[in-house]
Amino acid sequence: MSRKVTVARHAGFCYGVRRATDMLEEVLRSKKPGETIYTLGHLIHNEVYLKSLEERGVRSVGEDEILRLCGQADPEHPVTLLLRAHGIPSETLDVLAEKSRINPSFRYLDCTCPFVEKIRKIARELDVDNDYLVVIGDENHPEVRGILSCFKGEKYVFSSPDALKDAAEHGIVVNMHKKHGSFVAQTTYSITGWAEITNICEKLFTNYTIFDTICYATGERQLEAQTLAKSCDLMIVIGGKDSSNTDKLYRLCKKDCANTLRIGSAAELSAVNPASYQRIGIVAGASTPSSCIEEVYQTMSEISNENFGELLDSESSCKTVRQGEIVKGTITYVSDKELQVDLGTSVTGIIKADNIFDDPSAKLTEQFKVGDEVEAKVIRVSDIEGIAELSKRQADAGKNWKVIVDAKESKENLTGKVIEVVNAGVIVLVNSIRVFVPASQSGLPKDGDLNTLNGQTVELKIIDIKDGSPRTRRAVGSIRLAAREAARAERKAREAEFWANLQVGQEFQGKVRNLTNYGAFVDIGGHDGMVHVTELSWRRIGKPADVCKEGDVLTVYVREFDPAKKRISLTCKSIGYDPWEAFQSQYEIGSVASVKIVSLVAFGAFAEILPGVDGLIHISQIADHKISKADEVLEVGQTVDAKITDIDYEKHKVSLSIRALIEEAMAASEEDAEETAPEAEEAPEAPVEETVAEEAAPEEETQA
Repeated sequence: MSRKVTVARHAGFCYGVRRATDMLEEVLRSKKPGETIYTLGHLIHNEVYLKSLEERGVRSVGEDEILRLCGQADPEHPVTLLLRAHGIPSETLDVLAEKSRINPSFRYLDCTCPFVEKIRKIARELDVDNDYLVVIGDENHPEVRGILSCFKGEKYVFSSPDALKDAAEHGIVVNMHKKHGSFVAQTTYSITGWAEITNICEKLFTNYTIFDTICYATGERQLEAQTLAKSCDLMIVIGGKDSSNTDKLYRLCKKDCANTLRIGSAAELSAVNPASYQRIGIVAGASTPSSCIEEVYQTMSEISNENFGELLDSESSCKTVRQGEIVKGTITYVSDKELQVDLGTSVTGIIKADNIFDDPSAKLTEQFKVGDEVEAKVIRVSDIEGIAELSKRQADAGKNWKVIVDAKESKENLTGKVIEVVNAGVIVLVNSIRVFVPASQSGLPKDGDLNTLNGQTVELKIIDIKDGSPRTRRAVGSIRLAAREAARAERKAREAEFWANLQVGQEFQGKVRNLTNYGAFVDIGGHDGMVHVTELSWRRIGKPADVCKEGDVLTVYVREFDPAKKRISLTCKSIGYDPWEAFQSQYEIGSVASVKIVSLVAFGAFAEILPGVDGLIHISQIADHKISKADEVLEVGQTVDAKITDIDYEKHKVSLSIRALIEEAMAASEEDAEETAPEAEEAPEAPVEETVAEEAAPEEETQA
C-alpha cells in the first residue's frame, strides 16, 4: 500500500500572526534610507522565521532598550519598532506612546493579534472595586502578562482546570464570591480544557461571566489535529519551541497517536524513515511559515519533487480558490474593518469593510457574528500570504438587483437605509443597490429638509427601473407610497385583529363621540359602538345627556357585535350583574333604605334604592298629613329614608313609605313621653261611715 501524507487544512500562520508578519513586510518594503527596524520581543514564536528576520537586518530587543532606541532616533536615522503579536504590558505601551510623541523620528507599530486585543479590552473595562479577573493559561506567557497588565484590580492565573479546583479547595478564591468574576482564556488554550473550566465555574461560582476568548482558528486547528491523529500511525507537529499553541497541538495528537513528533523544521526528521508508515499526518502551529510545512511535506512524501502548491489542490490535501470565483465560507473573526472567513481551503478569506457595504457608517460588528455564513467573490489570491481577498458586495450585486426587479413587478415594499442626500432627493441603499428617491416621493412636506432622512432606515416602493449592465442600472423608489401602503396595511391588520379578539362582555374605556336622542356613540380604540339610552344607566333616564356628555370617558361592555356590518352594541351595565338579586340579598319587607328621588308623578314619587331598582312612594305615603302633590314635600335628587312596605318578587316592584317611618317615630316619641312622665300622689282613704255621716250632715242640718 502506498504511503499517504495529509497536511491539516488549518496548518501554519493564523490570522493574527499573518497580520503581524504582513505589517513587518510592509515596513521593510517602505523602509527609508538610514532607517532601523526592530521588534519588541519575538514578533512570533518561530525560530526559522526569526532567523530569516535577522538575516534581513531586523533585530529583536527587550523593553529595557526602548529609551536607548528613542534616544538614537533622528531624522536621518529613524527607528521603527514593531510590537509582538502576543502584545506587551500596558505600562510599556504608555511609555512608547509618550516617547513617539516626543520624538517623531521614533515610531512604533502595534502588531498585537486582534483576538488578544479583545481580551485586553475586556480586562480594561472591568470595575477595579467590584470585579476580579481570572485568566486561564500560562502565567509566564507574554500574552497572559500583557492581559494582566490591563487590569489593576484583583486577578488570578490558573494553568489548568485542576489548578482552579485546587485553589478553590484551599480557600484561595474564597473572596471571589464577594465580587463579580470575569473568566478569560489565553487565545491558544485547549478547547477541551476550557470546557472543563466552564463546568467548574458552574459548580463553584454564582456571580461570574465566561468570555469565549479562544481564537476560533485555534479551536478548529485543535479539533482537526485530534481527528487526524486518530487515523494516522505517525503525526508530525511543526512549530517553534516556545510556541504555546504548538505545544498544545503536540499533547492533543500524542493522546491519539503514540508516534507523534514535535519538530521545528524538516532537518529534525533525518532519523525518521517515511517508508515505515502508511498514513502520516502533518499539523503546524499558528506561527509556522508555509515554507517549513512544505519542506516537511516533501521530506515525508514519495513525490518529493512535486510542487507543494499543486499538492494542496489535490484530493489528499486541501484545495485553494481562484480569482473570480463565488465562494461560501464561515466567519471566524469580526471587526469593524474586516471579516475573516474560513473557506475550507488552504487560504483564509479576508473581506474588508469597503468590499461589503457602500454605506461607510455601517458597522460590521453590528451586522455579522462569528459562525455566520457569507457568500463572496474572490478578487485576489496570495498563496504566499495564505489569504484570499473577497468582495461580498460584488457577489451580492447580481442577486440584489434581481430583488429590485422582482419588487417592481410584485409591487412589494423593500427596506433600505438613507445614505446620502443629493440634488432633489436622497439615495437609499437596499442591500448593495443604490435607489434614488425624488424629494416629491420622500414623504416630507414640500420644501421639507431632506437631511432629516439621512441615516434612517426606511421602506420604499420601486416605481421605476432601468435595467442593463451593472454600471448603467438605475432604480427609482418612493418612500411616500410605501408609507401610505404600510399605514393602510397596518390599519387593516389592526382592524382584523380587533374583530378577531372582540368578545361579548369585553370591557373598554371609551370616549363619548356624540349623543343622540336614543343613545350615545362611544369610541373604543378606533371603533365606534352604540350605547342605547336604556343601557346608559341602571336607573330610568329621559335622555343620554342626563348621564353623560361628549368627551366623557365611560366604562362600557360589549353586548353584541356583527363583524360583517361592523356594528357593536355596548352597555354601561356590568355584564353578569343583576340589580334585583343584589336588592334581594340586602333588603326585605320592613327594611329601611336610604333612597334617592328620581322622578315625581301625580300619584307619588319614584325613588332609587339601588342602581337598577326603583320603588314607588305613593302620595299617601309621603307625609303624615294629606298633600295634593308630591313636590310639596319632595324634590328630584333628594335623598330620604323610606321603609319597604311591600315587594312583588314576580313583577320586581317595591312599595316604599316615608309616612310609616314618621308615624313610627311619633309613636315611639309618645311612648317615651309616657314612660318618663311623673305619677300623681293618692289621697288616704277615709272610713265610709264617717264620709256618709259627713255628707248627710248638711241634709240633716237643712232638714233641721
